[in-house]
Amino acid sequence: MRAFVFPGQGAQTIGMGKALADAYPAAKAVFQEVDDALGESLSSLIWEGDAADLTLTRNAQPALMATSLAAMRALESEGVDIASASYVAGHSLGEYSALAAAGAISVADTARLLRIRGTAMQEAVPVGVGAMAALLGLDFATAQAVALEAAQGEVCQAANDNDPGQVVVSGHKAAVERALIIAKEKGAKRALLLPVSAPFHCSLMAPAAAVMADALNDVSIVAPKVPLVANVLASAVTDPDQIRSLLVEQVTGSVRWRESVSYMAAQGVTEAWEIGAGKALIGMIRRIEKEMTTGAVGAPDDIVAAVAAMSAA
Repeated sequence: MRAFVFPGQGAQTIGMGKALADAYPAAKAVFQEVDDALGESLSSLIWEGDAADLTLTRNAQPALMATSLAAMRALESEGVDIASASYVAGHSLGEYSALAAAGAISVADTARLLRIRGTAMQEAVPVGVGAMAALLGLDFATAQAVALEAAQGEVCQAANDNDPGQVVVSGHKAAVERALIIAKEKGAKRALLLPVSAPFHCSLMAPAAAVMADALNDVSIVAPKVPLVANVLASAVTDPDQIRSLLVEQVTGSVRWRESVSYMAAQGVTEAWEIGAGKALIGMIRRIEKEMTTGAVGAPDDIVAAVAAMSAA
């Protein structure tokens, strides 16, 4: 059994998807569709813009989705259908890419939703008030205890349960800085602040969740062709109304990636393909489920290799 997984923020790089667009008309069409939906040339920013501009949350989110969908469309043009997977999943914004790839939301609507989501998440907390930090070498229960101890009346929550040795905490800057010290006292190998512009996936994002509730109400969502393993449940969903509510909950909820991967493995998934920019997710998957075969699809050479591997499976 196969899963297609879709990366989240942090994977963006200038030039991503350009070779795919040049090699595959279906991939190029995705970037044009996103440009049209947003009323601007996001593709120009992605391919030849300034890295600082691309890193802005309002740009990075639709840009990463466009790159993932371009890679998926290129795969499909070579005969690998989305329905060849048993599950799709995405890390944070990657959940939107997964839903678009599985036909639950149109590419144009997904681009507009991610522009709204990125802007709302950026505006929910003033710059400098919040922070996120990666705690390496602690299990999730210990990281949760660190966050609880560090809060001291402020917000500090476990935001991303990425793999057995990597948990990200999010909240007020002072509380997150306290978490760095406490984590090291509890045996963390490393604890470091992340270069992010806002404290994602914690209760400080409540204003953004409210914005997304309104935005999602105006968008058509249908059952995906492939079940989605949702971030906040770490289990599979197909009901459009449930997907809509989970996308709202996801803004403030934890990304339960470790549990999501283990869930897919328990259902019989033996291979996972990361579709889009970077290879962060397959690195996590290898640390979560060592027996699972992994691959990344982000460039024309990857398409050729992936098609050969999937045909042989």
